[in-house]
Amino acid sequence: MTADLSSLDASSYLAVLAQAANAYRGEHNERPSPSVLVDALLQAEKTTKQQRLTYSFESLLGQWRLCFATGTRKVKKRGGIILGKGFYWPKFAPAYIAFSAVTPITEEIPAKGEIKNQIKLGQVLLKLTGPAQYLGKKNLLAFDFTHIQVSLFNRVVYNGQIRGKAQTENFYNQPIAKLPFFAFFAVAEDWIAARGRGGGLALWIREK
Repeated sequence: MTADLSSLDASSYLAVLAQAANAYRGEHNERPSPSVLVDALLQAEKTTKQQRLTYSFESLLGQWRLCFATGTRKVKKRGGIILGKGFYWPKFAPAYIAFSAVTPITEEIPAKGEIKNQIKLGQVLLKLTGPAQYLGKKNLLAFDFTHIQVSLFNRVVYNGQIRGKAQTENFYNQPIAKLPFFAFFAVAEDWIAARGRGGGLALWIREK
């Protein structure tokens, strides 16, 4: 059963998100249940939209470890998608996302940056990188993975392009609607949360 989102005030849902982040980090806190955490994420998203909160690109810079994610599934009768139950990402397969600025951060809209996504399973490490652009007024980070690197036992075994050079250079001219993106709705010093283009929610913790 889903909780009434209006019953979760700001201090409540922020406390749930912080508790989940701290517990995943191993700071001796009990993890909120997936259903409680999903409710907190949805309330954070609702509040950000209602209050028109904005977050700077600078607040996203750095490396973040995936803590929690929800899948989605299509509903044919409704012609849309609904959230999955959500799960804490397994620690034996650490996944990270990182954002960096490629130009000095100014009032330029959109801000230009780079995204890096990596996951490690055993001795296999997969890295994806590419350009990113951030629309601060919408808290929207659009990106495209253009390069892939695979390492085995700390040795690079494959290093190549996913996209052609021309397509990569044309990234900043493409409409946002045609690109994958994250819509951030909660940003703190130690954790961030967003909804992906596919509809799923995710919570990351800052890598220290």
